[in-house]
Order: sequence, then structure tokens, then C-alpha cells
Amino acid sequence: MTPAKKRVLFVCTGNRARSQMAEGLLRHMAGDTFEVQSAGTRPSGMSALTIEAMREIGIDVSGQWSKPVDDVAGHRFDYVITVCDSAREECPLFPGGEQLHWSVEDPSDTEARGVPLVEAFRLARENLRQRIELFAREH
Repeated sequence: MTPAKKRVLFVCTGNRARSQMAEGLLRHMAGDTFEVQSAGTRPSGMSALTIEAMREIGIDVSGQWSKPVDDVAGHRFDYVITVCDSAREECPLFPGGEQLHWSVEDPSDTEARGVPLVEAFRLARENLRQRIELFAREH
């Protein structure tokens, strides 16, 4: 008998970059172990730069879409991981699951970094990739 997959939800504010990248990365790295979804507290549509940054490393997230966290309210998750500080404050509680927080800078906010927009998306992707590799090994 195959053990049940652990259910993971990634949450950020817009569900347009960080949570979408995290969903794609974990599904790609450990999709046989985890069932993965993402959502936003105020979804604003998938960023084309998210799709581009992920395509650069061979992961296609173009079939994912931006959805509100309310769409998954009432579902059971083993892990709910917020990837931005504002989502951490606004995310509803999901009973029974472990709540984790990874503060990942918004790649759309390049003023703070002074880097080209596409590079900011790459930096966010690599930050998430490192965290997800560790998460997948530990869980």
C-alpha cells in the first residue's frame, strides 16, 4: 500500500510569483511525496516573469493559476507555508496542519534591490529552491 501524499499549501499575497514558484518547485522535486497547491490572500494573476523564471530551469508552471485562499478554506493540509510577511498576517488558520513561514522578498519590488526585474524573479526562485530542497529532505 502506497502511503498518502502529504498535502502542502503555499500562500502569498498575490499568488502571482513566490507561491506559484514554490508550488512548481516542490511538485517538480518531490511530486511523488507531496500534493501541492498555492493560493493568495489577494490574488492578482500569474506573472509572466514567474513563468519565464521557472521555464529557465525546466519547470513549466503555465498551467497553474492564481486563486484565492478562500478556495481552499476548509481543506486539510499537512503544511501551510506562507512565503511573504503580509500573507502570514492575513492567512486563515488551517486546523491540523503545521504552519511555517518563509520570508521571501517580493520579486516585483525591485526598488529595494536595485536589480533588473527578471533578475529579481530569478533570485526569489533560487531562494525558494534552496528552502524547498531542505523541506523535501526533512519531511
